[in-house]
Amino acid sequence: MESKSKFPLHWQILAGLVFGVTAGLIARGVFPADAEGNPNPMLASFAKNFAEPIGQVFLRLIFMVVVPLVFSALTLGVAGIGDVRKLGRLGLKTALMTLVLSSASVFIGLTLANTIRPGDRLPDEQRTQLRKQYEDPAKTDAESKKRVEQAGKAKSLRDSLLDLIPKNPLQEMVGAIDGSSPGGGMLAVMVFSLMVGVAITLAPERTGPLIAVLEGVYDVCMVIIGFAMKLAPYGVAGLVFSLSALLGLEILKTLAWYVGTVLLGLGLHMFGVYSIVAMIFAKLSPRQFFGRITEVILTAFATSSSNATLPTALRVTETNLGVRREVSSFVLTVGSTANQNGTALYEGLTVLFLAQVFGVELTIAQQVQVVLMSVLAGIGTAGVPGGSLPLVVLVLQSVGVPGEGIGIILGVDRLLDMCRTTLNVTGDVLVAACVNRMEPASPDAVDVGTANVESVTP
Repeated sequence: MESKSKFPLHWQILAGLVFGVTAGLIARGVFPADAEGNPNPMLASFAKNFAEPIGQVFLRLIFMVVVPLVFSALTLGVAGIGDVRKLGRLGLKTALMTLVLSSASVFIGLTLANTIRPGDRLPDEQRTQLRKQYEDPAKTDAESKKRVEQAGKAKSLRDSLLDLIPKNPLQEMVGAIDGSSPGGGMLAVMVFSLMVGVAITLAPERTGPLIAVLEGVYDVCMVIIGFAMKLAPYGVAGLVFSLSALLGLEILKTLAWYVGTVLLGLGLHMFGVYSIVAMIFAKLSPRQFFGRITEVILTAFATSSSNATLPTALRVTETNLGVRREVSSFVLTVGSTANQNGTALYEGLTVLFLAQVFGVELTIAQQVQVVLMSVLAGIGTAGVPGGSLPLVVLVLQSVGVPGEGIGIILGVDRLLDMCRTTLNVTGDVLVAACVNRMEPASPDAVDVGTANVESVTP
């Protein structure tokens, strides 16, 4: 048992992925599909009644905490940026830089998803089988009728904007997951959370007990997610077994296209957008910037946690980039929660990918909704491994994609989590360097462009 506890979780999840895929493909070979591509009835029954429920236990634990986690995390995230009001120009510049980078990341993600369309690589036969696996026919028929009725009485732009401000936040929360909310759904819940967070910053001396309650709710949600992540290797094995046994190699090819598209998007943002921003605002060449923060990049990739990388980021940003301590302390601390632009890119692209896999065509308005929710969800995303999964489920269900579909990408999420965390943390450091350059420096401040240039390998 002791040796097992020392086996890192991400390797356990990878082992579960490999086991599930291998066992599923072997089972499909032993019990082949019929001439029309329908899976063997015995294999389908085993997958539905045994393998898939193992994964569903993991998924249900995630679903269970989505709404309380979103409300507490987003409210605390905004309340934690309360210093923006006090710090004036420093806070405003940090917020603007964060908004620019997050918007650019989601734009890249949506552009790649609509250009490459990785979810369309799945043949129609497998897509039909996937719908049968994840969607309850009775529920699907009811939802189809509901959508037809809604299409006949589409909301005007005026009503859509008004629905963002909920009349009854509790009713919106109850209906956010199953799509039965009368107004703006989860986006309205997010707006309510933002308003509560802003209100807390305006009355900090009287909201201490409320913050303590929200922190308690957040901590409890994270403990439950911790329970779920311990079950993740078994859940991934069960879900991937079902997918590979019923859909064969086609789902793996589609998944490979998804992983490649996400990595391409993260790479473009990191080495394209970040390089341009570093040259324009921080007056650093890409070679200088990335060379001086190599330790931060490696730490973020290895730990897959913005919070765990924060001490290293603070030290390296001050020592190797010459960023003043008052700037780095504020920007990096706030950024570890609010500047999750890698996560925003990942969430937007993942939602569109799974919508394509399930054959759900999203309108321009729905894609804009995905953008807004991805950027806002970035503020409330926990800076720990797996912290974005509940929010991906949330955005999925808001646009009519089965939340259980997240099981398709669970096996590769850890690799992508490491990569997007690297992008998040690098973005925090970049914002700190840019704000430091734009803020008036004290006479004894060290220049960002010349700090420790002899001691750092570019």
